[in-house]
Amino acid sequence: MKKSPVKIAVIGYGYWGPNVLRAFNETGQAEVVMCCDLKENKLQIVNQRYPSIKTTTDVNNLITNVNVDAVIIATPLSSHFALTAKVLNSKKHVWVEKPMTENSQQAKQLIKLAAQNKKIIFVDHIFLYTRAVSYLKQFIRDGNLGKAYYFDSIRINLGIFQPDSNVIWDLATHDIYIMCYLLGGIPKTVSAYASSHIKAGLEDMAYLNFTFDKGISAHIAVSWLSPVKIRRTLIAGSKKMITYDDLETSEKIKIYDYGVSIKKSYRPESSTTGHQYRTGDIHSPALESREALQIAAGHFIDCINYGKQPLTDGKEGHKVVKILEAASLSLKHGGRIEKILK
Repeated sequence: MKKSPVKIAVIGYGYWGPNVLRAFNETGQAEVVMCCDLKENKLQIVNQRYPSIKTTTDVNNLITNVNVDAVIIATPLSSHFALTAKVLNSKKHVWVEKPMTENSQQAKQLIKLAAQNKKIIFVDHIFLYTRAVSYLKQFIRDGNLGKAYYFDSIRINLGIFQPDSNVIWDLATHDIYIMCYLLGGIPKTVSAYASSHIKAGLEDMAYLNFTFDKGISAHIAVSWLSPVKIRRTLIAGSKKMITYDDLETSEKIKIYDYGVSIKKSYRPESSTTGHQYRTGDIHSPALESREALQIAAGHFIDCINYGKQPLTDGKEGHKVVKILEAASLSLKHGGRIEKILK
């Protein structure tokens, strides 16, 4: 039996809001019925593009509307907790931008609220819905990578400076949840170094180092101060090595049959290093070209209609916030190694 369209309302029509509104409108399974923004000029754009959508500058008009099933929160980080709590208490499902909250205590409270009201929290960890990351997850799960050695990622561009969060909470969030998803767990420790160049106290460049169980290490570099835009990840294992370049249009993933091992006949007293190098084929899988945001929107609707648990639920959002908190603590103490509690 075909389900009725899920009635969606959007809070925030700034940078990301227009993309989310469009994606839900195009699913065929949802209907965006309301949009709220504090700026009248933003709402005028909504009225011009989508005449059927009601607009308001008062968020309470939207949250209390009985015709709304779920609310998208596309607003600055500092507003996430209060708005998400209001939405859940109004018995509505919620989709909230990343990071989920400003601290892990807030995230825990929202998870509890969602359970009490039997509603879904969906955190917009959008890269987990890309075909590239889905492919890599299955590739690693099938054992093709072998023993994981390291995860190394760089995400840099010029801007966009955030009003209430530094570059770690803005850009590194993406790589942290991709890292945890692909490696199948959260790090044991983190150390962070960052610097501020444009505005005092607002870090615009950062380097994060992580350790995992089984000797896996990870490194993430992020910056708002780069003349070029780079989104590239390297993953090395005992069987294969991988590059993932999100900005590539046709060959986002390259799998290298490369590796290094110690020769079985090697003797420590020998004058040679004993290393044996493997340089085999390079394979680039064909990936379906479909927008991750539309995949995520469809998944959210399915979770609402059929009572499924989102891939990026509140617990996943909480996990990422815990890691960000530990990184912030390391930063505060000059790069001190901080343990991340399970």
